[in-house]
Amino acid sequence: MPLSPFSLLIALAALLGHLYLFRRLVWNLTPRRVPRLVAALALGGMTLVLVARRYLERTLPEAPGDVVELVSYSWMGVALCLVLALAGLDVGRAVMWLGRRLRPDAARAPVSAPAVDADRRRFLSQATAGGALALGGGLAGYGSWRAFTAPEVTELVVRIPRLPRALEGLSIVQLTDLHVGPFIQRRFMDELVRRANALKPDLVAITGDMVDGSVPRLGGHVAALGNLQARYGRFFVTGNHDYASGADAWVAYLRSLDITSLRNRHVRIGDAGGAFDLVGVDDWHGARRLGQKGYDLEKALAGRDPERAAVLLAHQPANFKVAAQQGVDLQISGHTHGGQLFPMTALIGLRWEHSAGHYQQGDSHLYVSRGCGFWGPPMRLGSPPELVKLVLTS
Repeated sequence: MPLSPFSLLIALAALLGHLYLFRRLVWNLTPRRVPRLVAALALGGMTLVLVARRYLERTLPEAPGDVVELVSYSWMGVALCLVLALAGLDVGRAVMWLGRRLRPDAARAPVSAPAVDADRRRFLSQATAGGALALGGGLAGYGSWRAFTAPEVTELVVRIPRLPRALEGLSIVQLTDLHVGPFIQRRFMDELVRRANALKPDLVAITGDMVDGSVPRLGGHVAALGNLQARYGRFFVTGNHDYASGADAWVAYLRSLDITSLRNRHVRIGDAGGAFDLVGVDDWHGARRLGQKGYDLEKALAGRDPERAAVLLAHQPANFKVAAQQGVDLQISGHTHGGQLFPMTALIGLRWEHSAGHYQQGDSHLYVSRGCGFWGPPMRLGSPPELVKLVLTS
C-alpha cells in the first residue's frame, strides 16, 4: 500500500530530525567511532520504526504491535522536543554571532589562535547539547503531564433562535478524540467520565476517534462510557480512526452500553412540548479509505421537519458551510486536536479553515473541540485537552 502524503511527511520529518540530532548531539561532541556508530544505528533504527510503524501495527499481533506503538510514539515526542530545543538554541547562537559581526568594533577585535577557537567551539557545542537535553527533557515532561491530566472545561452559550422554550438551557457535553489505545486506558476513561458527569449534561455527544484498536482489545476501557449520565441520552458518530479500528463492531459494542450511534440519520430530542433534531453523520474520509460509503448529510437530514432546529454531530469540521445552508443550527466537531503539538499548533490553520473553537456563519454555529485525548506522541504542547459544555438558548 503506498504511503499517504501525511505518512510521507512523517517519514521525511523523521529522517531529517534524526540526522539533525545525530549531527548536533553525537558528531559534534565525540570523535570516537564506537559511540558514533552505536548512536547512528540507534537513531537509524528509530527512523525505520517511525516510517514503518503503520505497516508493523497492521501486521504484528496486537501485543507486539502495542509495544511498537508505545516505543515509537514516545520516542517521536521526545525527539521532537529535542529538535525544538536544539533549533531554538542554535537560532539564539546564530543571532548572537550575527550581532557580534555587525558591531562597529568587530573588525578591530583581536584574532584568536586556532586552538583557542576550536576549544571555544567545542565548549559551545557541549553547552548547547547539555542545554538542549535539559530543555527538551523539560518540554517532553510537561507535554506528557499535560496530555494525561484533567482537560480544560470550555463552557459556551450558543444562541439558536429556533430552539423551543421548553428546551431553553439544554446542555450538551462533548467528548471527542479520546483515542483509547495503548496509552489511554480505563483509569483515564473513568476520570474523564467522572468529570463529564460533574457538568450535569442533558445530552452527551461522542464525536469520533474514540479508539485505536479492536473491541476485544479495548472494550474493557471503553466500557467506562457506559457510566455517562445524561437525561436525553448518549450519542456517538464515527471518526476516521474508528473506521480503521472496525466501526461496525464498535457501533454494536456501544449499543450494548446503551449508547446510540447516529450513522447518517437523525433522532428527535424532546417531547410534544418542544424538540429539536439531533443529526449524526459518518466520518468524512474514514469510510472512503476502506472503500465504504461514509458521510451522507442529505440522507441524515432526509425526512426531518425543516422548521425544527437541528444540531449536527460530525467528526471533522469539513462541510460546515454546506451544513449551514441545509438548515443546521449547530455543528459539533473535533478531529484537528487544535494541532496538539507545537509547531503543528501554529500550522493547523493552514490545513483547516475551522481548526479549533467557536465559529459562526449567519445563525449557524460550529464548535471544534481540541479533543480529550491525543494521538501519536503522548504529549500536548500549546493545545491542552478540552472537555466542552455547550448550553443552548433561544
